[in-house]
Amino acid sequence: MADVVVYHNPNCGTSRGVLEILGEAGVAVDVVQYLKTPLSKAQLETIVGSIDVEPAELVRDDNRFKELGLNKADYTTKAAVVKVLLAHPELMQRPIAIKGKTVILARPKDKINALL
Repeated sequence: MADVVVYHNPNCGTSRGVLEILGEAGVAVDVVQYLKTPLSKAQLETIVGSIDVEPAELVRDDNRFKELGLNKADYTTKAAVVKVLLAHPELMQRPIAIKGKTVILARPKDKINALL
């Protein structure tokens, strides 16, 4: 069983950097490519309810967000964040790392050191 679960996007430099830090530290990692294996509502609720940041910080306010015509002010509650990430998993901020009951958004990548 892995020490840490990382919700990862291989196209993200920060996400790759987190995996590199964990690998160099000899940490067993379960990597979940959440765009290939989207999270369930229950998984998202657990993450949003346990993460070390405000729920709104889990929603990427990027070009895709703008293309969808979304408004950041509409995604401040836990329920709203879960709903938008279920519909559009590509908007999930990454990487998210979980060790036991500790859930962090590892941005910048050095935040992963809190789990070591």
